Amino acid sequence: MEKEKIEYPIRINRYLLLKNLCSRREADRLIEQGKIQINGVTAVLGQKVQEGDSVDVAGSAANRTYHYFLFNKPRGIVSNSPQRDEQSVEDISGIQFKVSTVGRLDKDSEGLLLLTDDGRIIDAILNPKYSHEREYEVGVDKFVKASDIKKLENGVDIEGYVTKPAKATKLNDNSFSLILTEGKKHQIRRMCAALGYQVLNLRRTRMMHLNLDIKVGENRSLTKSEKTILLEKAGIS
Repeated sequence: MEKEKIEYPIRINRYLLLKNLCSRREADRLIEQGKIQINGVTAVLGQKVQEGDSVDVAGSAANRTYHYFLFNKPRGIVSNSPQRDEQSVEDISGIQFKVSTVGRLDKDSEGLLLLTDDGRIIDAILNPKYSHEREYEVGVDKFVKASDIKKLENGVDIEGYVTKPAKATKLNDNSFSLILTEGKKHQIRRMCAALGYQVLNLRRTRMMHLNLDIKVGENRSLTKSEKTILLEKAGIS
């Protein structure tokens, strides 16, 4: 992915994000802790960096170790903001680090989630302008017509928004695979509903180069190769 050019003056938290030092949220936290200096003076929230300024991040924050995991989310588990009596990915993943999900799966969906504590990569992976692929297997309540497969590929009007072109392949009478490069809320369910189908099963099997190869409820760390490609796609060398 091509790195975004820094245009000065620029807010300090966005500067640190574009320099691949930390996420904007983490930058704000470090600023509040007094760990960032601009030209030798402790930075304040909202401060802007001018071209030629010297920016220093105290300690090892700029060289911290990040963690990246794949997790096979079971159906019935929420990927963020659990309500009372709901179980979250954090509750069952078995991961000892504090990580966040990159991309959501709704409670009734299952499959591949990327979990990480590296906030730098989130926008670069999820923003639809980068066209990163996500692949799903979709089971529906009735026979899938070839004409509807074509409609899924060309774009479906969901409440006034026409989805971006996709790749769809019929798997059997009642299921198909769908490859998207965007992620509107409940997009696949809404696309199917617009064509007269009810989704019975929805499973994500791939995100970019990351494939689902673990059992339901299990996690694993990314391989060295997977991590290298992920950071390249996020524009982080």
